[in-house]
Amino acid sequence: MVNNYCEGESELARPVKKQPEQWKREILDAAKELFLSKGYEETAVSDIMERAGGAKGMFYRFFQSKEEVMHALGDQMFFENNPFEAVRGRSDLNGLQKIREMLALDRADQEREEINTQAVSILKDPRILAAAVEANRRVLTPLWFELIEEGRRDGSIRTEYAKELSELLPLINFWLMPSVFPADAEEIRHKCRFVTEVLSAMGLPIMEEEMYARTEKIFGNQKEER
Repeated sequence: MVNNYCEGESELARPVKKQPEQWKREILDAAKELFLSKGYEETAVSDIMERAGGAKGMFYRFFQSKEEVMHALGDQMFFENNPFEAVRGRSDLNGLQKIREMLALDRADQEREEINTQAVSILKDPRILAAAVEANRRVLTPLWFELIEEGRRDGSIRTEYAKELSELLPLINFWLMPSVFPADAEEIRHKCRFVTEVLSAMGLPIMEEEMYARTEKIFGNQKEER
């Protein structure tokens, strides 16, 4: 009986091997904590793995670089708190109101706003930029199209360009980023006014005054890249 008990205790004490998806999630969680507390530039891969409780080699089983982690983290945070999903079932709002509410919810996600602000610099990497553009096209375009079409059906949005707008909107942020298209703060403000007027002329008056503050927060404080 004693031997059986000891053998059973040994089995219970044996550490449970983590599955790959669990490791990946814990690495992303550790990166998120460190990026928010220390900042992206001040966080090293070794810091992330120390927080995650794994060897540095484990990091490279899932990610090629810290930049790739930042990109993956942005995607994860979006899907965990998707503002498009939050407004989809709202029967009290028309299509245009849903879009404005979606944008307000997106702005209210302070942690994701902070991560997005820090992520601007990594888009200087053409590989990361290409992945981000492709992800936005694949994920955001159909979500924008759904809301714009709903607005067209209920009469709150009057445009003949639902498809074109749904393809354009996910790309606007890249155009505003000084790490992609070099610009100083005043040039970015001028771009914002341009975007506001263009979208309004196309039947989508959604870039209101509060959007300027958000855009300047994310992009206006970035160093001008010439």
